[in-house]
Amino acid sequence: MTDIQPPADGAGPVRPARAASVRRSLGSIVLGFESVVMFLAALVAFGLKALPALPALGGGALLCVALVAGAGLLRFRWGYAFGWVLQAAIIASAFLVPVMWIVGVLFVGLWTYCMVVGARIDREKAAAAAGQP
Repeated sequence: MTDIQPPADGAGPVRPARAASVRRSLGSIVLGFESVVMFLAALVAFGLKALPALPALGGGALLCVALVAGAGLLRFRWGYAFGWVLQAAIIASAFLVPVMWIVGVLFVGLWTYCMVVGARIDREKAAAAAGQP
């Protein structure tokens, strides 16, 4: 037997809705967009012969998969730390392809902004919800 009993109309158990986190939404958007840009950057690195095929395309594909996975992992607290590690990996890619300094700095700035503003909005939403009867 379960503690949650279905309603009499048979619609299934009623569960409370979970509030969406603005920080998580913004972080997912940034990581998703980063995956597209890093895919294109890997193609550029290969096309310019800045790196051999395996490190350029294989490493780029690995980073793209990690970015997409990172967007999904933001449901956990440690997922945000993983997002910061991914930002550091993008900055580190500038040691292989120098033009990535620009891309890395822009994305780290965007990630930082989204984390700060998203957390602030989430706190304000929680405070407003706690103040309502």
